[in-house]
Amino acid sequence: MAPRAIGIVYELLGSYPRRAGDPPDAHAEYEPEETVVVLEAALRRLGHRPVRLGRPHDLLASAAKGDVAVDAALSIAEGYGSRNREAWAPVLLEMLGIPQLGSDALTLSLSLDKAWTRTLVAAAGVPVAAGGVAGSPDEAERLALPFPCFVKPRWEGSAKGIGLDSRVADRGALRDAVERIVEGYRQPALVERFLPGPEYTVTVVGNDPPRALPVLQRALEERTRIGLHAVEGPGLRHVVPGSLDPALEAELTELGLRAFRALECRDFARADLKCDEAGRPFFLEINPLPTFVPTGSFGILAELEGRPLEELLAQVLAHGLRRLGVA
Repeated sequence: MAPRAIGIVYELLGSYPRRAGDPPDAHAEYEPEETVVVLEAALRRLGHRPVRLGRPHDLLASAAKGDVAVDAALSIAEGYGSRNREAWAPVLLEMLGIPQLGSDALTLSLSLDKAWTRTLVAAAGVPVAAGGVAGSPDEAERLALPFPCFVKPRWEGSAKGIGLDSRVADRGALRDAVERIVEGYRQPALVERFLPGPEYTVTVVGNDPPRALPVLQRALEERTRIGLHAVEGPGLRHVVPGSLDPALEAELTELGLRAFRALECRDFARADLKCDEAGRPFFLEINPLPTFVPTGSFGILAELEGRPLEELLAQVLAHGLRRLGVA
């Protein structure tokens, strides 16, 4: 079969100017150049020709000119502003009739909204911590959750809006944290019972059936037990509590797969889970638009397997292309 043209929709760091009132981490989800480069290498490894389509705005402009000549496409674009932002490119690709790797627009929007995601995965039998949505400090108090609690934006990724003050131990700190999210991120806050145990990542790939790659444990900040990937500051120390025995890994894998299926994810996703004080795992979130940056989960998994990242990504993308009939 002749090589196919596979488009990549993406946003590099610096793709958008900062808007008035943006929080400091507003652009945290955008990618470095090396992410696009490694995806291009993976597609070339499969014998295909990668085509850079740019940002969703660039895709829209090209579509208006009838200038999008690809056989399939992959979007890693995050957009900005709304809980539908990750769906911008997938909707355009769907309108253009271009087969798309990864999850569709509806799954991306649902999974970005952490409150709706909790409802769907809980209905599928995945444990979630007690919690609720607060659009104001008064609403947060009415949730009547036990302290400590954890406060984060309702629809953000890449740990945006999370810091050392996201774990709150009293009503005053809860009100301050919710107010910071509502005002700074222009959206409601999700407030959950804080889980002090170890944190894990389950990367799921493929379809019919999907499969989980080896579970990774995340380092936690020593004092607060917040994932170290989510916090910054001088002098922070990390801990890796608990152990990942075969029984726990099997349970985490099953919960990750169950969440993947509940949200009808496709081709790839990353589920994050954290344990309570008794070692029981609870769902945190799932990201059907995970980063492919070499320092991320896929890069770590490739290193553990002793192979180049582009080789692992080629295998992942090959499953998706077969699903689309673009082998």
